[in-house]
Amino acid sequence: MNRYQKTNAIRQTLSLNQPSIGSWIQIPHSSIAEILGDAGYDWVAIDLEHGSISLDQIPDLCRALELGGTLPLARVASNSAKDCKRVLDAGVGGIIVPSVDEAGVLERLRDACRWPPAGLRGVGFSRANLFGKNFREYAKESQAPLLVAQIESSRAVDNLESIASVDGLDAVFVGPYDLSASMGLAGKFDDPSFINAIDRVLEVCRELGMPAGIHVIEPNMSELRERIDVGYQFIAYSIDSVMLQVSSERPNL
Repeated sequence: MNRYQKTNAIRQTLSLNQPSIGSWIQIPHSSIAEILGDAGYDWVAIDLEHGSISLDQIPDLCRALELGGTLPLARVASNSAKDCKRVLDAGVGGIIVPSVDEAGVLERLRDACRWPPAGLRGVGFSRANLFGKNFREYAKESQAPLLVAQIESSRAVDNLESIASVDGLDAVFVGPYDLSASMGLAGKFDDPSFINAIDRVLEVCRELGMPAGIHVIEPNMSELRERIDVGYQFIAYSIDSVMLQVSSERPNL
C-alpha cells in the first residue's frame, strides 16, 4: 500500500473502534527505522520535538519505515505551519501536533497541512510527490494527511470539547509526561488528579466519537492491553531509545 492507502486503512481501523498501534523513533538512524518498520506497527512517529532528528534525515527514515509497510508520521517540534509543511514535503503521511491547547491552533495547522482547495499549504514538487512524478496522485493525498492533536496541559483538557470537534482531526493523543508536569505532577501517573484528567479525555472522546490515544512509554504488554480495554485506540507503544535501554540492561546474575 502507498501512503494514501495506509492512511485510509488507519482511519478505517479507528472508525471501527479498533486500536491502531504504532511506535516512536528518537534515534536518527535508518537501521532502527527499518527494524521498527518491519515490526508490524500501523505507523511510527518520527520525533522532532525531543529527539535529535533533523529535517534532512527524515527522507531516509521514511524510506526505511515504508520498506516494512509502516506509515511514517512526524511529531513536529512546535505547532508551527512551517514545521508541518516541511515534514510533509519530506514524505511523512501525517502530523502529530504537540501542545494543542485550543481549537484555533489546530484549525490553523490543519489548513497548513493541506493543499488547496482543502487548505492553504504551498503546492510544489517535493519528495512527497517524487519531485513531481507523482504530482497528480499526491494532490489527492494532500487534501487530508493524518492529523493528531497532543493533549499535554490542563488547559488542553479544559478545552477538549472544542479541540476534539475540529473537522479533519483523526485522534487526540495524551502526552503523559507533559500533561502530568503541567499539573505539577511530573511523571506521577498514579496521582488521582492525573488519573482524573486522562479519564476526562476518554469521557469527552467517547461523547464526541473521537479516537483517543496515549503513549505507553515502557514496553509493557499488560499496560498496552489495559489501555485498549479502557478505550484508547491510537496508541504509541514505547520508543526506540526506551526499548533499547530496557532490553540492554545487564542481567542480575
